[in-house]
Amino acid sequence: MLKNITFSVEEELILKAREKAVSEKTTLNVVFRRWLKQYADRKKEQEIDMVMESMDYAVSGRKFSRDEMNER
Repeated sequence: MLKNITFSVEEELILKAREKAVSEKTTLNVVFRRWLKQYADRKKEQEIDMVMESMDYAVSGRKFSRDEMNER
């Protein structure tokens, strides 16, 4: 059984999302259902991996010693 839900989103974002969905020959409903299923099925380890991947741009430039990492 399908249920309706309502979201509040900036109009510009909705327009851009609709344009993209049309270019992919789909609808926002289909895109949202896919995303919601992936979100609900995602395991904690996958979430951690996604966060780590999103932070791969951060490079310290060197390795820190154990004492340096534990400094407060």
